Amino acid sequence: MVQHRPHTTVVLAMSADGKIADFRRSPARFGTSVDKTHLEEQIAASDAVLIGAGTLRAYGTTLTVSDTVLLQQRQQQGKPDQPIHIVITHSANLNPEIRFFQQPIRRWLVTTNLGKNFWQGRSEFERILVFETPTGEIDTITVLKQLTSLQIARLLVLGGGALVASMLELDLIDEFWLTVCPLILGGVTAPTPVDGKGFTSQLAPHLQLLEVKKVEHEVFLHYQLQR
Repeated sequence: MVQHRPHTTVVLAMSADGKIADFRRSPARFGTSVDKTHLEEQIAASDAVLIGAGTLRAYGTTLTVSDTVLLQQRQQQGKPDQPIHIVITHSANLNPEIRFFQQPIRRWLVTTNLGKNFWQGRSEFERILVFETPTGEIDTITVLKQLTSLQIARLLVLGGGALVASMLELDLIDEFWLTVCPLILGGVTAPTPVDGKGFTSQLAPHLQLLEVKKVEHEVFLHYQLQR
């Protein structure tokens, strides 16, 4: 396990057949208000939220903490009302007109030397972090170590599947919260919680089930990575 990095939790809602969006990659809004409340609670408990560019393009926004009790809890802990929202993207090809950039949150960008060009000197991102491997990819291990030095102790990952896969491969995830929603999406090309190349059964990450909650027709599964 990589040391000196934030405690990292993935939170995703998926269909009963394990899809986080349909084959068109439309925004996944099939979770109920209970799932949204659960997600807001997880966001409120974090210091920062990490979002892949594809997920941000699909939704155009991020979820902020609005519940009065959760806001009071953050204030009592000496935290700002909202965690930092961090976009991680190789190209940084994002539309500055999307509503995300008008939301009342602190925004950071993790990208490559190529990706920083458009955003440097602009006001949308408070901080731009560039850590690049010799092959021109984002050095995610170094990024998370840097986040720890910037007082990010708890990091929440909201997708998508490619980002989660890359972080699993590097052993950078500690927990999963998966909401199983009562619908079937199907589709060979529909994204899943973990995309990427996949793992063989011998090398697959294994999970320990910590908690199961059933609320009406949704099931909330809380897992911890076994190491």
